[in-house]
Amino acid sequence: MSGPALKHVDSHSSIHEAALQEAVEITGMLEHLLRNQRMEQALELAYVLIEHWETRTLRHADEEEKGLYKELAEQDLNLKEDIIALTRDHGLLRLLAKEIKERLSAGRMDESVLQRFHALILVDQLHNQKELQILPHH
Repeated sequence: MSGPALKHVDSHSSIHEAALQEAVEITGMLEHLLRNQRMEQALELAYVLIEHWETRTLRHADEEEKGLYKELAEQDLNLKEDIIALTRDHGLLRLLAKEIKERLSAGRMDESVLQRFHALILVDQLHNQKELQILPHH
């Protein structure tokens, strides 16, 4: 069973917005460091940022898949396609995070890493919009 915060649209939205806003702010700081050629600090901050994505957003995604999504699918069979799409979004987030970690572990902190952090933000924003469309009805 998923917890009450995941089921309640306002608290669920707050969970998403807080994590996403923090990621946006840290990504902005990372972009600033990269633009100013402060590569060592950028690499360090990139590690902090990927840890943020893993501990906040991806851990939350795991919880949604184990509880909330299963419950929603059982309650309303019409949500099956939406649940599949939302789960696919989580897969994309995980894939982007994996690619970032691979680049960072190779000592790379460049535009390709920054692009993937921006992609994480965009995919998460679109995911959150879709998720909130189906949550109020349940």
